[in-house]
Amino acid sequence: MRDLYSFDGDVLLVASDRISIYDVVLPTAIPDKGALLTQLSVWWFHRLRDVTPNHLISSTDVPPEFGTRAMRCIPLRMIPVECIARGYLAGLGLREYEKTGTVSGVALPAGLVAGSRLPEPIFTPTTKSTTGHDEFITFDDVVLDIGEATAQRLRSRTLELYTTAAEHAVNNGVIIADTKFEFGWDTAGQLTLGDEAITSDSSRFWLAESWRPGEQPPALDKQFVRDWAVGTGWDREPPGPVIASSIVAETRRRYIEAYERITGATWPSS
Repeated sequence: MRDLYSFDGDVLLVASDRISIYDVVLPTAIPDKGALLTQLSVWWFHRLRDVTPNHLISSTDVPPEFGTRAMRCIPLRMIPVECIARGYLAGLGLREYEKTGTVSGVALPAGLVAGSRLPEPIFTPTTKSTTGHDEFITFDDVVLDIGEATAQRLRSRTLELYTTAAEHAVNNGVIIADTKFEFGWDTAGQLTLGDEAITSDSSRFWLAESWRPGEQPPALDKQFVRDWAVGTGWDREPPGPVIASSIVAETRRRYIEAYERITGATWPSS
């Protein structure tokens, strides 16, 4: 959950401690969540800038009241496609595979199970809906919407970013099962990575040492909250359930573990 502000001609992206699941904002905040998402994004933006340009200007030249939750960014004309890379089978991708043997039109081998590693990472775009749920689309759908040249570039950049990030993360004990990127055009017409980058809100993070195909490994992302909420009997309609204090604390711990494993830095104790 982010708030956007205009700031001296730039864009100020401020991440809150709110958490949303199934497109519903829950009434309970996760302490430090906004700062964790921002600082992990900043780390990835610096590490991946040789793969593709990104919109980050500064995470320190921001109004002091936002602390470490804000990024100053260049304005982008965003492309209306959610660019998802998948290296493992999980979530909505798993459900589509079980029905059709494909994900976003990409045919996959028979016999895969939850958590299976795919033969190679795949590009599985979705719509970028402002109301309602995002929906799977195929690469051909993207071509029809924005043209083949741009679609090819989106797919190539998405997979290169994912492959580079996934290799780093798994060497530090974290499997990036899937992740979402958003791109836009800067004022010079350059394709640029925007929004956030490979965080616990935009990715599926698993503990590598616990991964086994057919089993659900411990999640260092908001899947932990999704699973808890569904377990309460919630029907996925507003209002969402108040998050139990033990779940709040464990969610924060998992977000911190993801940050520390990936970056190698220690999150400040509060």
